[in-house]
Amino acid sequence: MNPAGYTRAQIALHWVIGVLIVLQLLFGDSMTEVWRGYVQTGTASMTAMAWGHIVGGSLILALVLWRLVLRLSRGAPGPATGETPVQALIAKLVHVALYALMLLMPLSGLVAWYGDVRTAGDVHELLKAVLWVFIGLHVLGAVYNHFVLKNGLIGRMLKPAG
Repeated sequence: MNPAGYTRAQIALHWVIGVLIVLQLLFGDSMTEVWRGYVQTGTASMTAMAWGHIVGGSLILALVLWRLVLRLSRGAPGPATGETPVQALIAKLVHVALYALMLLMPLSGLVAWYGDVRTAGDVHELLKAVLWVFIGLHVLGAVYNHFVLKNGLIGRMLKPAG
């Protein structure tokens, strides 16, 4: 199913999730410190920032699940005008990776924290770097489409379809 564009809800979720993820990545170090302290001492000194990280990650997980439901029920527009099949494949792979990371990051964090699974904490920390890479690829692809291909791709995430 390839609709002409995204709905208001899909666009809002894209930007809200994006902002929340960047905030989590930029301000999540307080949770890393709390986690390291817990691993060393067996007790956690929770700060407001650490609680905010847990709440923010849980909110991201819920919003990503909602976004996936919308994507599966409504679909998404096809490849951008002017993209080669290879570029379209790369875009698809980057999006699949981003969705996987948007699910795995909060799940690994929750399993680490509430399940006391240190390996999940290590995975969570590793995925942080991987997520930065895929965010960069996503932004680079959008900029390339906007400035090089000039195909209006970014507009699809700014204005709802008809």
